[in-house]
Amino acid sequence: MKKLFALLLTAAVLQACSQNNPTAEGQETTETVAEANAYGASFEEENVIPAAQLQEALSGKDSLQTTVTAEIVESCQSKGCWMDVKLENGSTMKVTFRDYGFFLPVEDLSGKTAVFTGIAKHEVISVDDQRHFAEDAGKSAEEIAAITEPREELRFVADGVKLK
Repeated sequence: MKKLFALLLTAAVLQACSQNNPTAEGQETTETVAEANAYGASFEEENVIPAAQLQEALSGKDSLQTTVTAEIVESCQSKGCWMDVKLENGSTMKVTFRDYGFFLPVEDLSGKTAVFTGIAKHEVISVDDQRHFAEDAGKSAEEIAAITEPREELRFVADGVKLK
């Protein structure tokens, strides 16, 4: 009885293995390889505009769905949930990630180039949100306390980011 059970068990395991083996004869393999340094939704780098041209492209519109390339100035050192990128006039734009669906590495990303896709728009940023981002960036208590008024700025909500 033990031999019969062992034989049946072995046959069942061999049958299961042959069904789950994607390289079994006559079957093709399809592998999805995640791109290194890519986060969030995958996207093609087509019609990419430099961040310096984003203000002009957004002119006269409420928002703009686009793909942008920019130099990272600063990133969240707490969770990796945002980055600031350089704009044309030395100012920066905050890039957040849709629904906190993904995060960037918690390391110093300043100086790296990012390509990201999503929606750009002008927003009024509350004092509380500005202070929260300043804390995430590791700013001093004095710098955080100096934030006392809401500010309108260009913002970007990214669906996907590629670090270069």
